[in-house]
Amino acid sequence: MNRDRFSTGRTAHAEHTEHAENAEHTEDTEHAEGTESMTAELVRGQNHPLPDTRLEIRVSAGHPVVAGATLCDEQGRVPGVEWIAHPGAPSLPGVDVPGQAAADHRLTVDLEAVPGAVHRVSVLLALPGARLGGAARFGAVAAPFVAVSGSDGAEIASYTITGLDSESAVVALELYRRQGAWKVRAMGQGYEGGLAALLGDQGLERPADLAATILEAVAPEPARRLPEAERVRHTAPVTAQDAAPTAAPAAAPPTVPDPVPNGAQDAAPTVPVGGGPIDYAHPRRRTEPPAAPPSAAAPAAEQPRQGPPAPVAGDASGWSMDERLYNQVWGMFEDLARTTAAYRSACEFAESRLDRELDEMLSDYRVRGGGANDAARAAARARHDELVRRAQEALDRDLAQLVAESEVVEPALPAAYARWDNPVWHAYRVPAEEPMAVRLGDLHLPERTDLRIPMLVRLPLERGLWVDSGRGRSEAAGLLDEVELRRLALDSAVAHTARLLAAHPAGGFTVHVVDAAGAGAAALAPLVETGVLAAPPARGAAGVSAVLEQLTERVDLLQMAMRGGAADALPPGLDTARQLLLVHDFPHGFDDRAVTRLRYLADEGPSVGVHLLMVADREDAAAYGPLLDPLWRSLLRLTPVPDDHLADPWVGHAWSYEPPLLPPGSAVLRQVLAEVASTRHGKRP
Repeated sequence: MNRDRFSTGRTAHAEHTEHAENAEHTEDTEHAEGTESMTAELVRGQNHPLPDTRLEIRVSAGHPVVAGATLCDEQGRVPGVEWIAHPGAPSLPGVDVPGQAAADHRLTVDLEAVPGAVHRVSVLLALPGARLGGAARFGAVAAPFVAVSGSDGAEIASYTITGLDSESAVVALELYRRQGAWKVRAMGQGYEGGLAALLGDQGLERPADLAATILEAVAPEPARRLPEAERVRHTAPVTAQDAAPTAAPAAAPPTVPDPVPNGAQDAAPTVPVGGGPIDYAHPRRRTEPPAAPPSAAAPAAEQPRQGPPAPVAGDASGWSMDERLYNQVWGMFEDLARTTAAYRSACEFAESRLDRELDEMLSDYRVRGGGANDAARAAARARHDELVRRAQEALDRDLAQLVAESEVVEPALPAAYARWDNPVWHAYRVPAEEPMAVRLGDLHLPERTDLRIPMLVRLPLERGLWVDSGRGRSEAAGLLDEVELRRLALDSAVAHTARLLAAHPAGGFTVHVVDAAGAGAAALAPLVETGVLAAPPARGAAGVSAVLEQLTERVDLLQMAMRGGAADALPPGLDTARQLLLVHDFPHGFDDRAVTRLRYLADEGPSVGVHLLMVADREDAAAYGPLLDPLWRSLLRLTPVPDDHLADPWVGHAWSYEPPLLPPGSAVLRQVLAEVASTRHGKRP
């Protein structure tokens, strides 16, 4: 089942994320792609086209590693040592690699300059091990992060190499030629035998000799022994062990997001069949406390703080608290998506490994029957259960941290981000400035249904909204009759409208309503009676046509002014506020001309501040066939009851959406609308 992809604009002051376009699926239409380029976060085995042939490959490992590259032919084999760029021979035609082991590397590749016989360029990483006083396996260090950028510096793709354990060498990425074009593939192929095993797997003869040469090239030279006087006068030389990253926060490498599987083929982490240890720690969350600095005044019996640091509301980047809270909520959203993906991936891998081992037992006549078979089955199931148990422990740990963070963030949210039951609404005042976003509901996953992530959508709206009053495939909608479902849909739309009005400064947001049959009079009463509408709800075909004509002319006028650079030539009486058209009971009262204008407003309106909020059942407009498909795709679909139709922009999980419900018997909606109306009228000349 295709799902609506919910995403937002650029996370402010977060350099590691890219602008995520608002693109979505409707239930029986194709995915509407975003129009802005974005960094592809690859998972193992995934490929991505390279728009540029001059590349920079950045490696961030948090621990000294050796970086190199191999040039391979069509069969993926390395003909000889002269086809390998490494610290002892760092330059080849089109490829340059660093000459020393380090925690961060930059490799340059010019694919047009590599020899014509080269069809693959493999980027490899290896641990120098004891030669630099470091770790001997990748499972003991942070997951390496690799990013590919073009000649203009724009990041094309990135990949975090997770799932490594006892391996000490890994093929990180592969640049390969396919039908005359170059692509990048995330590999993550590790080798327990180190560099020698990696090079041998690529067909190199006598790989151990070259592996020894590479490691020798990065080995530190023996330090000259200084006289005792010099050792006293001068600072002691820093050893390789001293240079290794410590647990102190200042020395920790920058964290990067985990890649997340996009499909079942990417789900299995790289783990030895024997069931070696796997690190399920989420890279963006600390699981161990930082080392406490020594303090002479501290009592000897004082124990360091156990567990992760206590969460703090607004603990994110940003110039204002509003911006920091917005970024923090989206960080929680991403963390929950990725930690759940890691758990699901581990469980899928455990199941697939168990199935494979059981199949191998059935095909092996030596253990097919008898006690040996029972023992082998028990051992396989024990490995499966242990893997699932550890994955569950890691998930529970990360979820507990997110729950703790949510408990401090939720009460601190401003009105635009807060639930209707938040006390902040009782002290609501019309803001002087527009906030970054507005809350349109909550999102959660089945692994922890009580952990709700606020669904924050950036302002100004980049697309219209559609409250689906049809049954669709929602189980909750199927339990309600048609009349009740339509009533809930309009109630939800009125609540969304009130939030949008409350989020804008006085006079900054104008609302028009179309209710052709007058069926929504009761639900629309709060908007009508408080006087926040530009005019009474339009009735009948004539009223529908008049409102659509007015807004269409407005869009045309503003677009002409923008194209001609004559914004100061607009009519003096033109309302400069953003406009919202709430359409109820579509397509009742709409003729073909009105439908055409509605589609025009959906496509062209957001760029000049004219937005749609439709309350409609798609089945009611089935007579138009595929002609309205672009309209439905252009709108962000919301529902009046819980439904799992939304997908996050990182992993693509199916998230359950819940609309923002008012507390039973609460008068907060009318109070907020009354405050908006009184402030607006008080500011009018």
